[in-house]
Amino acid sequence: MKNTLKKNHEFRRLYQKGASAVGPGMVIYCRKNRLGTNRVGFTVSVKLGSAVVRNRARRRLREAYRLTLPNMKSGWDIVVVARSRCLTMPWKDLQQTFTHLCKKVDLLQKP
Repeated sequence: MKNTLKKNHEFRRLYQKGASAVGPGMVIYCRKNRLGTNRVGFTVSVKLGSAVVRNRARRRLREAYRLTLPNMKSGWDIVVVARSRCLTMPWKDLQQTFTHLCKKVDLLQKP
């Protein structure tokens, strides 16, 4: 993934000024950028567990994003925050939740 959010101020801007949608396994924050491409960042709290557990949560969310990307609008900054249910949810439910939250914040293209 080339277009990632890395800087702390980019994450803070999205938390403060971005639109958000909350689901059982994650929270999505998004805001339009002027770049024409999507940039994405993933956060997983230390409270979720060890580095192995946090990386697993991050991988699952990254894959859900990757599979949804062809149907998404471009030109957005997106932050996905993992919650503890993200680790135990069946894969199908996790992917459906991600897609549903993207619809909520109007990230998906109209068919």
